[in-house]
Amino acid sequence: MGLLLAVVVHPAHIQDRDGAKLVLPKLVGKFSRLKVIWADGGYAGQLIEWTREWGHWILAIVKRRDGVTGFEVLPKRWIVERTFAWFGRYRRLSKDYETLTESSEATIHLAMIHLMLRRLKPCVV
Repeated sequence: MGLLLAVVVHPAHIQDRDGAKLVLPKLVGKFSRLKVIWADGGYAGQLIEWTREWGHWILAIVKRRDGVTGFEVLPKRWIVERTFAWFGRYRRLSKDYETLTESSEATIHLAMIHLMLRRLKPCVV
């Protein structure tokens, strides 16, 4: 569905693989039905085994098909991109206005709460 399970905002100098090690522990024990985590090629490598050991999840890497040039919609990856597009609709998330990572995380939570509430009760104009 593209809804968030956990959020961690970290400095830009931290690689995606290292950032995943900050967010995945927040999921341990909270989502018993979570078995597979889909990720792009930036998360390949030692993180696959770390994810299996830490949370007993399967980290499935979604890769482009060999020989494809140009844009290609990848299975499961479009869900992540759609969620990022939803965040782009919120002015506070369109640029990096926050000075504290905690403020950025709170703003992301507020945007997702707003999105979920709108799905429960559509706005009537």
